[in-house]
Amino acid sequence: MPQKVTINRLTLSAFRNYDHASLNLDGRHVVLTGENGAGKTNLLEAISFFSPGRGLRRAVYADVGKQGADAGFSIFAEVDGMDGTVEIGTGLLPGSETASRRVRINATDAKSADELLDHLRILWLTPAMDGLFTGGASDRRRFIDRLVLSLDPTHGRRASDFERSMKMRNKLLEEGRYDADWIGAIEKQMAGLGVAMKMARSELVSLLAHLADRDGSGSAFPSADLSLTGFLDGMEGLPALDLEDQYIELLQQGRYRDQAAGRTLEGPHRTDLNVLHRDKKIEAGLCSTGEQKALLTGLVLAHAQLTANLTGAAPILLLDEIAAHFDMRRRASLFDLIDQLGGQAFMTGTDRHLFEALGERALQLTVSNGSINVSS
Repeated sequence: MPQKVTINRLTLSAFRNYDHASLNLDGRHVVLTGENGAGKTNLLEAISFFSPGRGLRRAVYADVGKQGADAGFSIFAEVDGMDGTVEIGTGLLPGSETASRRVRINATDAKSADELLDHLRILWLTPAMDGLFTGGASDRRRFIDRLVLSLDPTHGRRASDFERSMKMRNKLLEEGRYDADWIGAIEKQMAGLGVAMKMARSELVSLLAHLADRDGSGSAFPSADLSLTGFLDGMEGLPALDLEDQYIELLQQGRYRDQAAGRTLEGPHRTDLNVLHRDKKIEAGLCSTGEQKALLTGLVLAHAQLTANLTGAAPILLLDEIAAHFDMRRRASLFDLIDQLGGQAFMTGTDRHLFEALGERALQLTVSNGSINVSS
């Protein structure tokens, strides 16, 4: 069994619709029920800030603070984590002029939010992701990169460094500055970072496929076959150095075209994730709405299992409105699968009865107007 990582205490101050909230938890799953707008998703968002990035809503930090609270906010948790018990705090000071949130681990400032991955991994599934298979490629890239990041903490830094280098190249091309040494050095840097991103994404796809092959079918949630297109297609078997040479050549040949377009047209930022319903051999985007939800849920659960296998610790799951679109059989199966992962899950819904199959495996809380109480 993987190590169980749990949030045992959580405190919010001036966050979204919460003036102040404090929860003492007991290691079980947590179910949050209440009316729409009560603050259930806000609580999940707060927990998502214990991972790198801008949380499950990708919010601008200045907009997260409670209105009238000078835009500052704080979130604190006591965690039984991958490296023992740890206290984690994050937030934005009131009136802060910086766009970055502060992260403190055991009362010491973290060098970057990536240090959070030493203590816990957090995965989420929200209603905003329901259009993943029919929406734009950028949403699917963001999704696959989030999956990679939970296994490879350096992936986020590679992606941001690539973006920075690409912007420098675009600016040089816009200004017509074709200095061979300068732009060549930038393109070489882009090649190293871009190929590393491609290989990390491809490795994740391969690992998920292997997991699906091993576990087989029969689950209430279908397996997905994944593939990547849009960047160095058909070259997956080549060594990294050969891929870098291929990408450098593409960048060199495309300089005038990219100058005319005002952007770089070749690179990992053009990748798309293709998803196929494994059993039905149908593209995910052509499946029914219900089957798309089941397919996405199965994919997130498979990734959670992969994360537990590779890190030795079960991730914390944030599942917003997870039970609303499933029948009784699928809900019961979902709760059993979540429980088998060996971690802690936070789930929300408007109807408490949808979570009856969890029984005593979950702590039931009621959320109302920014206050949280144990359900009676």
